[in-house]
Amino acid sequence: MTAPAVKSLNVLIADGHPIFVEGLRNVLSVPNGRFLFQLKGVVQSPSAIADMLSRSPIDVLLMDMNLSDNDGLSQLPYLKKANPNLRILLFTYSDDARLVKAAFRAGCDGLLLKSTSRDELIRAVEEVVAGKTYLGKGVSLTESIPGMGADTALPESRFARKYGLTRREIEVMRYIGQVLNNKDIAAKLFISDQTVSVHRKNIMRKLRVNNTASLIKIAFENNLV
Repeated sequence: MTAPAVKSLNVLIADGHPIFVEGLRNVLSVPNGRFLFQLKGVVQSPSAIADMLSRSPIDVLLMDMNLSDNDGLSQLPYLKKANPNLRILLFTYSDDARLVKAAFRAGCDGLLLKSTSRDELIRAVEEVVAGKTYLGKGVSLTESIPGMGADTALPESRFARKYGLTRREIEVMRYIGQVLNNKDIAAKLFISDQTVSVHRKNIMRKLRVNNTASLIKIAFENNLV
């Protein structure tokens, strides 16, 4: 019986953690009988991803979900639109169902915990390359029971008063929860993207968070989405 042909895949890693990147390099360099991985580069920002994709054909993007403080998940729809055949596997330390749903809504094809095994990574690649979606072990789409975490029944007005958010900042948070980037939020609110950027920074300061993933989580927890 003839063995299945080994498929060659061009891979791009987008992650800012050197140790994790080194682990991925090792996994990709070991023959597995199914894929021959060609690592085309390692980048640390969404803009660098877009630049690489414009210069080299990439089959699979292995990306840290918290890659950027501002535009991580919100860039996925544009990456997918510009590169319809690109398959995106996200890695995360969080198993929060709200972030998982936001990631798939943004356009990822699979999501794995950073504690995943080599075998599961290969299996995930196989699934997404075949056009399927992959949800890694330990990752759930089921949200936690209300009352065990944030008060999901908290009215929007109380949430705004608690953190000192303005009406406009609440509007911006709603769109952040929908995984829109600054440019798209600006178009919906008829303001400049620079103004949206200022609102985003003010919201992060008031909520004491430093990345978009945290804002998305808070938006879901407080029924802003």
